Amino acid sequence: MKKFDFNKTENFYKAVLSLETNDECKNFFEDIFTVKELQDICQRIEVAMMLDKGKSYNEICEKTGASTATISRVNRCLVYGSGGYRNVLDKINTTEEK
Repeated sequence: MKKFDFNKTENFYKAVLSLETNDECKNFFEDIFTVKELQDICQRIEVAMMLDKGKSYNEICEKTGASTATISRVNRCLVYGSGGYRNVLDKINTTEEK
């Protein structure tokens, strides 16, 4: 199996960073991802938000339909990851507080 070349992600990151409005984001992500991929990404963010609020795996499973494996992976990223989820959650929480 060929290893993934993370250097090839730069154009994707540049594309995402170029988006300025919710509509631009919506249109781009609907074009670039399949419906299933977009649903999965949205589910992971919802799982991260619920984990951040201290919800149990059972509550999260019932509300989101996510498997315990998905919840565990998101939790592992929250605790040991690169800080991406934490950064986004903090920004979402700050926005919601305003």
